[in-house]
Amino acid sequence: MNRKPKFSTFLIEMIIAIVVALYVLYPFFIVVLSAFKNSTSITEDPIGFKNAGFSTFVKNLNDVVNNTHFKFWSAFGTSAVITVISLFLLALFGAMAAWVICRNHTAWSKGIYYIFIASMIIPFQVVMLPLVSTFRDTGKFIGISMLQSVPGIIFAYCGFGGAMTVFILNGFIKGIPFTLEEAAYIDGCTPEQTFFKIVFPMLKPVIMTVTILNGMWIWNDFLLPSMMLGLSGKVKTLPVAVQAFVGSYVKEWNMILTAAFLAVIPMVIIFLIGQKQIVQGMVDGAVKG
Repeated sequence: MNRKPKFSTFLIEMIIAIVVALYVLYPFFIVVLSAFKNSTSITEDPIGFKNAGFSTFVKNLNDVVNNTHFKFWSAFGTSAVITVISLFLLALFGAMAAWVICRNHTAWSKGIYYIFIASMIIPFQVVMLPLVSTFRDTGKFIGISMLQSVPGIIFAYCGFGGAMTVFILNGFIKGIPFTLEEAAYIDGCTPEQTFFKIVFPMLKPVIMTVTILNGMWIWNDFLLPSMMLGLSGKVKTLPVAVQAFVGSYVKEWNMILTAAFLAVIPMVIIFLIGQKQIVQGMVDGAVKG
């Protein structure tokens, strides 16, 4: 028989949850508040609402968006292209790889799966320098620049994000009855038709989960773009552009924090819209796996 938690226990848990939420949201609150204030007000009273107004926010927004050093729309477009193409490739090839690994019960498939899992454990800092040198040498060999280029960083994101994508999708695919695929084979479907017509549509919840998780990581990532694209290169993602902008306007906190606000807000909106899909996909993957 289930017992209801005591009121005192529930109250303590709620207080802890509120404190943790305030602690996590406080930096974002400062960024949003500062976007509505001028530089002097931010310096004199960082957490106060004095002199904060919508007209100031509009002015800060116009100054940042139209700033020639920041180049917001160029950086926004670069981040959008990199994120969308990387997510499409990760979802497609990650699902295909997870399906093949899951349905082929051989030593080779198990070995490849364990390699994917092992790659999740290796810290990025360990492979930073080998990554840059490998991409530089590969670009010279194939005659295409892999550094300071959008295709190069998309290729890198597919490599680093593939392990987690395959891991989550593999757990979900294990719960899909193989009898559905057998019926498709009996009806004359090829393996490709079986995957795209039977398996892939059933992966929609978990694909939404990995897409949103990978999307937040790719959009907000600073370290990999700063290494591969460079802080002073022509091609910049939004986090790299914000960092370069900070170097140009060291004391203009209103413009700096407004730029940070513009870089963060797209992923906040997407997360708020897709948070149910994230939770549902994770739960389905855990139950089916």
